[in-house]
Amino acid sequence: MPPEHPITFGGGISETALHPAVLAAMLIAIALVMMLPRRYVLIPLIFITVLAPCGQGAVFAGVHLYVTRIITIFALLRVIQAKFTSRDRVFANGYTSVDSACVWCILCQAAAVILLFHDVPSLINQAGILIDWLALYIILRFLLRDKQDSFRALRCFAIITVVLAVCMVVEHVKGVNLFSLIGGMRATPELREGKIRAQASFAHPLLAGAFGATLLPLFILLWQGGRAKVVAAMGIIGAAAMTITSNSSTPLLACAAGAAGAMLWPIRRKMRSVRWGIVVALVVLAVVMKAPVWFVIAHIDLTGGSSSYHRAALIDQFIRHFSDWWLLGVKDAGTWGWDMWDAQNQYVSVGDTGGLVALVLFILLISRSFGRLGDARRAIAGDKKQEAYPWLLGAALFAHVVGFFGVNYFDQTRVSWLFLIAVISSLAAQTAPQRGPRDRQPAELSADAALSSTADVFG
Repeated sequence: MPPEHPITFGGGISETALHPAVLAAMLIAIALVMMLPRRYVLIPLIFITVLAPCGQGAVFAGVHLYVTRIITIFALLRVIQAKFTSRDRVFANGYTSVDSACVWCILCQAAAVILLFHDVPSLINQAGILIDWLALYIILRFLLRDKQDSFRALRCFAIITVVLAVCMVVEHVKGVNLFSLIGGMRATPELREGKIRAQASFAHPLLAGAFGATLLPLFILLWQGGRAKVVAAMGIIGAAAMTITSNSSTPLLACAAGAAGAMLWPIRRKMRSVRWGIVVALVVLAVVMKAPVWFVIAHIDLTGGSSSYHRAALIDQFIRHFSDWWLLGVKDAGTWGWDMWDAQNQYVSVGDTGGLVALVLFILLISRSFGRLGDARRAIAGDKKQEAYPWLLGAALFAHVVGFFGVNYFDQTRVSWLFLIAVISSLAAQTAPQRGPRDRQPAELSADAALSSTADVFG
């Protein structure tokens, strides 16, 4: 079979497409993941999980074995091996409430889907989702133990971003997705209002743009670290190119949010006033607007063809149909109205999938992450260079929080999100001050008690 065509397997296997180049890259990555020293395992793992087109993989009797899942399984085996052959803890520097919120949010969604649909296909589907999300998070928490690990990973992300940006620029100019040459991606890019929306190896242009936009503050962090300024500058340019060529409002808003978060550095000690200002502004809008306050989203269109009204209507219907999804999620949100099946909102998606408990855990994950970053920054207050590290992590987190209102991470974009949460959790475990019971609020104590019940299992 000519090398430019994907390998197609027979014998009871359908929809299987695996290009020889991708297969070779996957096998090399597996070998490196299993043999390299721990601190270098992230390099092949990140490269293959992000650059492999989302459609590349095999289907065995209904079980989807994508390239990203295969490499994740082998990386998990590496973690299990290390657990039994070394003294390294799986959750580096200790199991935190951030870890608990993340782990339980993923588990609640999987359990809700299985209980709601109550059939074998849903069980198989959620097993794959657990590999994509939970296994990958555990792997990242094991591998990301200190700042050196984080900066090493960021250099990888910067190089990958440059590769993706070049491909997206070509796609934007020439109208051809280069990743389609190896299969798993369509050749002709999506058009909206006559404008090309580049997507590279991602499942959708929104996700490609969000990937670049949310990494921008982290590349600023890499620049600020001073150890890889050239690579960091290339990453910044690449992230900006990905954001622009995706031609989507959500990535542009996420990019603006991350940049704004970074620029608020001079008033970092006055953020309480900023937060209360946002709350007051929302209250005022709720009073003066004829429609609910979330319909502000409907008026945001940065590209001339955004689905901003759909995003606002999605939130509106999600709230109106609370009784449908609060317990175990919902089987078919498409019955709520036109295009309501398209849950391009991470908050809505989590609620639709896992119910109210999963949504609360997801919000708690974000809240805990910001809180732990604040603790870490205050623990090193006075050292501006060191303070910038948690601050820029917070800017990246804010970029994701804003982006979540317009996109649902269902492809390799999850890698950058889980990477950020793993870094935050590891940093919090290292530097956050240990507060005693008298220093904490009752709600905090009860939440931490509920979330820390699995520490002994994962420690």
